[in-house]
Parts: sequence; structure tokens; C-alpha cells
Amino acid sequence: MTVSMTGFAARKGQGAGIGWAWDLRSVNGKGLDLRLRVPDWIDGLEVALRAELGRAMARGNVSLTLRVTREASEAPEALRINHSALRAVLGALATVEAAAMETGVTLRQASQTDVLGFRGVVEQGAADEDTGPLRAAILADLPALLAEFTAMRAAEGAALQAVIAAQLDRIAALCDAAGQAVAARGATQADLLRGQLARLLDSAEAMEPARLAQELALLAVKTDVTEELDRLAAHVQAARALLDEAGPVGRKFDFLMQEFMREANTLCSKAQDLALTRIGLDLKTVMDQMREQVQNVE
Repeated sequence: MTVSMTGFAARKGQGAGIGWAWDLRSVNGKGLDLRLRVPDWIDGLEVALRAELGRAMARGNVSLTLRVTREASEAPEALRINHSALRAVLGALATVEAAAMETGVTLRQASQTDVLGFRGVVEQGAADEDTGPLRAAILADLPALLAEFTAMRAAEGAALQAVIAAQLDRIAALCDAAGQAVAARGATQADLLRGQLARLLDSAEAMEPARLAQELALLAVKTDVTEELDRLAAHVQAARALLDEAGPVGRKFDFLMQEFMREANTLCSKAQDLALTRIGLDLKTVMDQMREQVQNVE
């Protein structure tokens, strides 16, 4: 079953006076890019979350936000100053102020609120608090979030699969029409080849027999689209097999779309017939639309 890289899930949990809220979303990407915003005062949480997310998906730009809050009665005890971070922030502010004074720029004096607003200066949790139980409770809630998230990506993938399957049917139908157009252009193509042959014969006195035979063979090859149609039919079969394949297939589909477009371009360059050219352009249009859909396949 095809899986989409687009997904979203949100969930809330609580326990022991502590509540949390998940926000998990993803869009298409070339690889797996995990961006996490989680409390850094819960030891080992981010590492564990990255490992679980890495096992749950293979591709996509994934963003996970986790907000943890305590009950109002416990909030005052849950705040502490990280003195190392505070010294680093104050040192940085002093450096900025000194540089501004050297250039004659006057800066507004930073307030206590400004300083406390810097990331890492204020931390939740007492200095000696064991965050292990909280980490375990949060991680125990993660499978339910991932189940909702995976279900949405699967539903999006099913819709993608239906669209791509219809586009493959359209490509197959256009290939059949191209084969019919090739057969129908026989008389016109014969006249074109005779004209080209006549031009070659006009200069045949100065052309060696081997060179003349080579030129005739090139003329035939330049208008023969049999190989292109055969390869397009093979690509359609390969794409249908990918739709039924288990696991991530997006990268294989990306490569296959390049092969689709290469054959369509060659078909158009060899057409030398209005009807066949139109079919080739229709093929390129459908393939371009299909490539847009394939970009979302995991």
C-alpha cells in the first residue's frame, strides 16, 4: 500500500499533576528530516523520541512539538534558574553592548524579562528532580500519537495510489493511441523517406556505398518509435508493481518518472507526424502531473 509523506496528529495526556500536548506533522522531503521541539530538562527524552520516529517512518520533513505543563499550584516550585545559561546570556549581551558603543549605536537596556526569555535561562523542574518517571509516561503515550499519524499518512497514500493508478491507465491508453498513429502514418512516412532518399541519391555519386547504407539506416532509426513505446509499456508495468509493493517506494518512483519523461521526449523528437506529436505532448502532460503526485509518496 502506498503511503504519503503528508500527515498530522495531535494528542493530549496527563498524569501526576503534569500535562502534555503533542503536535506531530510532516510534509514531503527527499529524506527523513526530524525537527523536534521538546523540553530539554527531561533527561533523554529527545533521544528516545528521535529513535521512535525514525522507526515509524522513512521519509519526510517531520516536525514534533511537545509542550509540558504543571498544575498551577506546583508552577512556582517548578521554575529554576540555569546559572550557566544566565552567565552566557549576560556575557553575550555585554559583548553586543560594547560593540554598539564602539560604533556609536545606542541600545535599549535589556530588562530582567528580556534576559529570562532567552532559551535555557529558566528551566522547569527542581534541580534534584528525577524526570525518569515523567519521560516514561510521555513515551508510553507516544504509540497512540504515532498510530493516529500513521493512519492519516496511510489514508493520504490510498488517495495518492488511486490518482497515480488512473494516471498510469491514461499513459497506457496514450501509448496504445501512439501505436495506432504510427501505423496510420505509414503512407506519409513512406513519402517522407522517399524524399529523403532522393536527396541522398542526388549526391550518391560522391558517396561510397557503405556511407549511403549508413545514411539510409539512420533515416529509418530517426523515425522508428517502437523501442520507446515498448519501454513506456514496461515502465507502466513497473509503476503498477510499485503501487502494490510494501514499504517506502518514493525514491524508486522518482527515478522511474525520469525514465518516463525521457521516453516521451524521444517519442516527440521522432514523431514527424502531427497526430503522434500531439499524443507525445499529452503523454508529457500526464507524466508531469503524475510526477507531482509521486513527490508525496514515502
